[in-house]
Amino acid sequence: MLQQFSIGVREHHHKELTPDQAGAFLEVVDASLRIKKKAQFFSWLQGYFQFLLPHEVLLCGLSIGAGRPFTLETFSSTRYVTDTHTAVSMQETDGVVLRAIQSWQETSLPVLVDPYLRPGSFGNFTVPEIDQANLQASELRNLAAYGLSSADGSISSFFCFSRVAGELNGNHAYLLELLVPYLHSVLMRVSDSATASADMLGDSSVAGLITMREKEILHWVHTGKSNWEIATILQISPLTVKNHMQNILRKLDVQNRSHAASKAFRLGLIRN
Repeated sequence: MLQQFSIGVREHHHKELTPDQAGAFLEVVDASLRIKKKAQFFSWLQGYFQFLLPHEVLLCGLSIGAGRPFTLETFSSTRYVTDTHTAVSMQETDGVVLRAIQSWQETSLPVLVDPYLRPGSFGNFTVPEIDQANLQASELRNLAAYGLSSADGSISSFFCFSRVAGELNGNHAYLLELLVPYLHSVLMRVSDSATASADMLGDSSVAGLITMREKEILHWVHTGKSNWEIATILQISPLTVKNHMQNILRKLDVQNRSHAASKAFRLGLIRN
């Protein structure tokens, strides 16, 4: 029989798992040990993980080691959230995800964002002041976010779950504290694996296939610009930008714009 899995520190009514949650947590941890590739990472998020933290979108990123930038990747099971919506959520002035990152860095607490939650600190989580219009425009609906810091206080990893089912509360914050160390470990493993595989396949030859115009487009994608904005900047049609992006995705062997920008940066095709 499963025993109740709990840590009674503060707000003990939130600092505990039900027997079903405890069983799912153990399944999640066990499955995490066998994940070697990005595709397996996404599948892992769709299994018992969904029982613990049901969500449609995960924005996550790593920044490990000197010279490695912090960039967010999107794992989404919904058609409603696109790279353009993600860019909106990371806008410098009022981006809701950027604000969540800042709030976590300021408090070291899990961050919850939901239209019904009032801003403030609530023991085991914090609710930052956000621009409700940006939250609506980003299509993310709500956020449950947390990360790990490096020894120097910089971001080591950050995970932001969005379109989470139900009303967010302290139990979600506790789940983030439990799950993020495993998320960090798995994302590091699959990222290192992807880098090693790419090196073995000869990334230099792939990089040579990218044209100057495609590099220009990748640069603007890396800065968060939409196809329409890139078309305006480069004085070409949005359809032309879309066609270039399709070629870029094929050449770099990636699934979406954010993956393309991340890989292009790693290959030295673009710079910050």
